[in-house]
Amino acid sequence: MTRIGFIGLGNMGGPMAANLAKAGHTVQVFDLVAENIDRAIAAGCIAVGDAREAVTGCEVVISMLPAGEHVRALWLGESAGERGGQDLLAALPAALPVGALVIDCSTIDVDSARQVGEAARARGLRFIDAPVSGGVAGAAAGTLTFIVGGDAADFEAAKPLLACMGQNLFHAGALGAGQIAKMCNNMLLAIHMAGTAEALALGVKEGLDPAVLSTIMGKSSGNNWSLERYNPWPGVMENVPAARNYQGGFMTRLMVKDLGLAMALAEHSHSAVPMGALARNLFNLHAAQGQGSRDFSSIVELYLDKQDPA
Repeated sequence: MTRIGFIGLGNMGGPMAANLAKAGHTVQVFDLVAENIDRAIAAGCIAVGDAREAVTGCEVVISMLPAGEHVRALWLGESAGERGGQDLLAALPAALPVGALVIDCSTIDVDSARQVGEAARARGLRFIDAPVSGGVAGAAAGTLTFIVGGDAADFEAAKPLLACMGQNLFHAGALGAGQIAKMCNNMLLAIHMAGTAEALALGVKEGLDPAVLSTIMGKSSGNNWSLERYNPWPGVMENVPAARNYQGGFMTRLMVKDLGLAMALAEHSHSAVPMGALARNLFNLHAAQGQGSRDFSSIVELYLDKQDPA
């Protein structure tokens, strides 16, 4: 079994670390939120005092953080801010043995992924960017999709561990390619979630039962992942954020962040993304109305004239 350092135990990272421990690996964890650490301990992980201690003696380190600034702070010691002392974080790579594998599962900008990866390699470490798709339910069930950028040999080395947390493992290309593919995926996710919410709201306002309409569209040409696996209408589907007041999922503010990354990528490549830009505006409006901490499927409430969708 492998000794793994795991940093970042939020809605996604916590279940991922738990699945590694369940598979028999020794998982040393660190997070700034005490409740997250308590859940990890209950799942069989080992809590430590700080990020450096979490990676000490580990063959593999996995980080799952909110944004590029946090990943850079962790691995480069840049502007650590609230995440801890800069000197400690700058020294973090030095705590790992040469040849250790760093797997960053955060969804971040391509430049940050490449910058951190190149710095890790300069210290004799292996590095892959491996953002995930599949949501909190997929993280808990161990059915995530991993989209990996980096050397093919490093991807192969990581696969046995990734398989403890996910079912679909893809090598997208060189360092940073995982982030590019993830941005394309999340832009499409935002588009079909907003469209699904809009269609459901239209049908309900015209007197249709949302569950019946969901079934009809799910068996017709309008079917999509948001409708079939992550339905945004309360009462239609169990075990999704819509069934628990949009808590415990993928926060709207994180979707806004990801759409911003997609727009920057489009600007870099001079790509026309009118649907993606509209989705970003919709989710940004929703977040500005105080919904940033709720799951992104709560976008359905934008179409309801402030009514309760239940």
